[in-house]
Amino acid sequence: TEAATKYFLTQATASMILLLAILNNTSNSGQWNIIQPEDMLSQYLFLVALGMKLGLAPFHFWVPEVTQGIPIKSGLILLTWQKLAPISIMYQLSPYLNKNMMITMALMSILLGG
Repeated sequence: TEAATKYFLTQATASMILLLAILNNTSNSGQWNIIQPEDMLSQYLFLVALGMKLGLAPFHFWVPEVTQGIPIKSGLILLTWQKLAPISIMYQLSPYLNKNMMITMALMSILLGG
């Protein structure tokens, strides 16, 4: 369906951005440790990718279109279970990411979602 295609393309794009952040961090630090991103570009790419995967504002463009086109049980799984991995990654990276950008994304999500 159209909703599944939009979801797949959005999540694939977010995964590619996440991979780009990991590779950029690796090329700058020389190690595969993603828990402490040293480069600012890597930090921003991590936030963009995780924001897209979680549907946080301003990367929430796909959420209404996808949830409108799927059944309620699939939507429940999509909007809860599929968010656990990105939330855990964001939690582990949160001490090292840009706090102002994280707060801005959170406030925009609250204001636009409410």
